[in-house]
Amino acid sequence: MAETMVDHCIIKARNDKREYRRVVLENSLEALLVSDPDTDKCAVSMDVGVGHYSDPPGIEGLAHFLEHMLFYASEKYPEEDSFDKYTSQHGGGTNALTGSDHTNYHFVANADCFEEALDRFSQFFVKPLMSSDAVKREIKAVDSEFQKNFLSDSWRIGQLQNHLSMEAHPYHKFGTGNRQTLEVQPKARGIDIRQELIKFYEENYSANLMRLVVYSKGSLDKIQDLVVQKFSAISNNKQSCLHISGHPCSWEHLQVLVKAIPICDDHTLQVQWPVPHSIHHYKEVPCSYLTHLIGHEGEGSLFHALKRLGWATSLSAYESVVDSNNSFFNVVIEMTDAGHEHMQDIVGLLFKYIDILHQSGVCNWIYDEIAAVRETMFHNQDKISPMSYVVSIASNMKLYPPKDWLVKSSLPSKFNPSIIRAVLEKLSSRNFRIFWVSKKFEGETNMVEPWYATAYCVDKLTDSTIQEWVQHAPSEHLRLPVANQFIATDLSLKKTDKVMCPLLLRKTSFSTLWYKPDTVFSVPKATVHLKFICPYACNSPHAELLARIFKSLVCDYLNEYAYYAELAGLYYGICQTDDGYELEVSGYNHKLRVLLDTILKAMADFTVKPERFSVIKEKLTKSYQNFKFDEPRYHASYYRSLILNDHSWPWEEDLEILETLQPEDLSRFAPTMLSRAFLECYIAGNIESDEAESIVHHVEDVFFNGSHPICKPALQSQLMTSRLVTLDEGVSYVYSTEGLNPKDENSALLHYIQIHQDDITLNMQLQLLAFIARHEAFHQLRTVEQLGYVCLLTHRYDLGVHGLQFTVQSAVKCPKYIDTRVQSFLESFESKLLKMSEVDFKSHLNALIESKMEKDKNLWEESERHWEEITDRTFLFDRIETEVAALRKLTKQELIDFFNEHIRTGAPRRKVLSVRVYGSKHSSKFEVDKNEAVGPNTVRIDDIFSFRASQPLYGSRRRGYEHMEVHSSSK
Repeated sequence: MAETMVDHCIIKARNDKREYRRVVLENSLEALLVSDPDTDKCAVSMDVGVGHYSDPPGIEGLAHFLEHMLFYASEKYPEEDSFDKYTSQHGGGTNALTGSDHTNYHFVANADCFEEALDRFSQFFVKPLMSSDAVKREIKAVDSEFQKNFLSDSWRIGQLQNHLSMEAHPYHKFGTGNRQTLEVQPKARGIDIRQELIKFYEENYSANLMRLVVYSKGSLDKIQDLVVQKFSAISNNKQSCLHISGHPCSWEHLQVLVKAIPICDDHTLQVQWPVPHSIHHYKEVPCSYLTHLIGHEGEGSLFHALKRLGWATSLSAYESVVDSNNSFFNVVIEMTDAGHEHMQDIVGLLFKYIDILHQSGVCNWIYDEIAAVRETMFHNQDKISPMSYVVSIASNMKLYPPKDWLVKSSLPSKFNPSIIRAVLEKLSSRNFRIFWVSKKFEGETNMVEPWYATAYCVDKLTDSTIQEWVQHAPSEHLRLPVANQFIATDLSLKKTDKVMCPLLLRKTSFSTLWYKPDTVFSVPKATVHLKFICPYACNSPHAELLARIFKSLVCDYLNEYAYYAELAGLYYGICQTDDGYELEVSGYNHKLRVLLDTILKAMADFTVKPERFSVIKEKLTKSYQNFKFDEPRYHASYYRSLILNDHSWPWEEDLEILETLQPEDLSRFAPTMLSRAFLECYIAGNIESDEAESIVHHVEDVFFNGSHPICKPALQSQLMTSRLVTLDEGVSYVYSTEGLNPKDENSALLHYIQIHQDDITLNMQLQLLAFIARHEAFHQLRTVEQLGYVCLLTHRYDLGVHGLQFTVQSAVKCPKYIDTRVQSFLESFESKLLKMSEVDFKSHLNALIESKMEKDKNLWEESERHWEEITDRTFLFDRIETEVAALRKLTKQELIDFFNEHIRTGAPRRKVLSVRVYGSKHSSKFEVDKNEAVGPNTVRIDDIFSFRASQPLYGSRRRGYEHMEVHSSSK
């Protein structure tokens, strides 16, 4: 038996066709059932109401460690990692996360295997297995995860904030755990960590603390029957939720200025105020009201003032939750070098703006505007992946009453000025703390945070000090935002003929236009993609850097205007490509044209503002300088690209050129860059064909027409594309290098197997092979051998060339050793492939087919898929159907032949590039590797550019438009 709550009691979006039901099992487990007849996937999320706040004293990270261990095995399904194997073989996957007061476990799989997947999942909460051997191995994975994050500033500063709080409050804890806390210290105290895991599970994983969301295409009755059947066996020991009293910050931790030294060379200012958790007023949304104003970026805002002064490059305001009763209200400002020197003025301006909020009072019209935008967004929301959907609901079920599980705080409906004022009163100069993070403090600190070794010092502040900063802050015209003119009011749907794939509506010497009306998703939204192919934007490192600054300045100039559009659900982005730019404008179609026209005008009328050029140059320079602090796996990826892409340059050269650039360089460059161009356009969604053509006509008028056109059509000879280096068959190439950050102990291996140019049959053979091998590689390299937390096998597609890539990051083993383990894995996988039964082969094949046939969930997924075909010039809009047809013909023997020809160790056509990045822990191994003689059919790359110059390039298979017909109705 189960208590139920029917669909009409749960508020859902007007465009949501799914059915919902709340169920409470006899063991008090609470569940939300979701029936979606249109889904291709099933997904489940179990949220357990215990997190790292409940870690026993002296065993930091135990809750997180249990999260790692739970998916290993169960009594009913004792094979290790079998659940991950099952879901990966059925088009899905698993994941989990540990929070402060909850732990979430979730999976997704093809819809037709729902019942078995649900049964396997449920057993982890009924009778999990945690073998001694698995416990010993997985401690290494937790420690590897800690090592991966050790030099991450977000983790370091976050833990420093935890550290500077009352020790008695669980917020003070270190939640990740590492080898010291989970192995060394417990062993020294005679503690059996496996027994502690089991004890923690048995005490805390109680059904009354569990909330479950189950998403399937079956009926609600069918889902309910299965949920009752599978989850009723979970024991209920009537465990109480962790009770936390008081805020983690006493007066000792407030009115302080904390100076901390980061890893990256950035200046960050974070101001925090303790406030009540806004969940208690989720219909009044007091924190949302205040973050909307303090985090605003329009004219008159705090950020606008700081930007005009050249002191800040970003500002965000948000609430961060501490526990069920407490939060912090945060303002985070990324400062320029000049801003760092004016920290006191910046804080003064922040408090000045807070004073303006006091003086202006709580405005009904602002609340109504926030409510109107949120209501429109809620009722016109896009479908997202089922796994993301169930996690978002399950993680919030304990916070909201069942009727608002889907709504959460999306529909503010109670304007209450006194509640908003009460939170505003908390944002005072007597109730705050400041974290000021910069490398400028090296030599000034006197304390070290114990877990991440962040150096810091603490200075006490007074109310009078802040008032002094306020008085001395510059007089800026700070004010509230104006009414948002971008809020969509016409949400009607256009009537258009059903079109299955994009139509070529227009083709001129200036541009092409592809068009696809929305007849599937029925939302009042549209997207416009414009690709500016500009030959002069990318023909040298110098040009590429100036083009990047141009793009950044255009966005910088538009920020105050476009921020209003973003608030109203209308977004734009300009990204640099290897042959120019891509501009995308997406969102509600009603005011989309207004935003688009303004962006185009900003590009066409571009002039250089020297003071903004300097800010953008400084920001870009720091991003290059901070590249060395990225994880080694990203450095390995960079080296792979540098070795194989004929259109890439070393970051050191970019940085050297960047330091010489001046505003006048960009003033001269911008007209040249735009002097030759070709546009590829794709317009889709709730928009008619004549509107689409009107947009492209306007683009051509802005750039190509008139008495003094900005652009001329790009010449055919200029429409070149980047190409990939061809590796020699039967040869393994090795590039070894030391890590860029001498303080990073982690090493990385990237083992790339280059295979073929785009070909449907070969593509499917490779994709099926990767589909089968992905879990096997993770299980062997990560779970069994514990080489590192990051162990990935991916299918790569670069410039029309397909390949297979292993990526492993490790502080445990050196890259050369890991390379041998990858080779060993391939040898063992060959045996498994040969022994695979026809039944198993067909199972893998059908699972991949089902994954490919998964329907687009929203307009953006469909548009990205079509846009990729257009920009790649492949135009295979029925690619899914074509690939599925090829898969249905594929045999096991053909897959084996493909493996033997291209991937097997010693295969005649095997082409391998191993990039080995040695961390500081393995520096001695690097010296050995560098001087060691290579084996037969192995080539060491010592000089990347000499190697690149010596190798042939793959030819381009991009198609032209010469023989393509324009859609007949538009002729």
